[in-house]
Amino acid sequence: MRLLLVEDHVSLAEAVSDALSRAGFAVDHAANADDARSLIAVTDYDLVVLDLGLADGNGLDLLAEIRGSKGWPALIMTARDTLADRLAGLDGGADDYVVKPVEMPELVARCRAVLRRPGGRLGTILEEAGLRLDTVQRRVSYRDQAIALGQRDTGVLEHLMRRKGEVVPRTVLEQAVYALDDAVTPNALEAAVSRIRKRLAQAGCPVTIHTVRGVGWLLEGKRDTTR
Repeated sequence: MRLLLVEDHVSLAEAVSDALSRAGFAVDHAANADDARSLIAVTDYDLVVLDLGLADGNGLDLLAEIRGSKGWPALIMTARDTLADRLAGLDGGADDYVVKPVEMPELVARCRAVLRRPGGRLGTILEEAGLRLDTVQRRVSYRDQAIALGQRDTGVLEHLMRRKGEVVPRTVLEQAVYALDDAVTPNALEAAVSRIRKRLAQAGCPVTIHTVRGVGWLLEGKRDTTR
């Protein structure tokens, strides 16, 4: 899942980005409305976390643009705490409204809750041929046997499982898993897929990930006959 954080307070933005990244999200940060518009023009996001008090504009105006042109879910995170402010944010299209200061575990939980709503992109459990991925706890298992994967590799597997049976292009997978500030080597995805294949094979999992040369990867699950 890829998120856009629009927040002009540097230390808070760093804390939020770190918390969301540790929870398995790829996070891009925009410090103002203009930077956010530049990112929105070239990148697809699963969720926008938005401050209202931006130096170069009202966050509500940016929210209206996002909802009008993209339809992405949005969570407002702001110091504006009056009832009128909350109503304006929710009526303006926000899916949730959080008042600063906010505890990071609560913010992460609220982001997940928004993405689990009808039309959202977060399913609690993904399953294929006995392979299970808990998208909230970030746990992977096969027949109740835990499979150890890093956060980034879990993100790659999650996106492939969401599009099982389809060829997922490299560019789509990179955009879903890596944030703009991530240091990504040219063979990062190949290395991630190789690690995932190794872990699945070690667990005896029948799920396979095929490389479609020059295009991307395809995940398929053979029928689990071991039960």
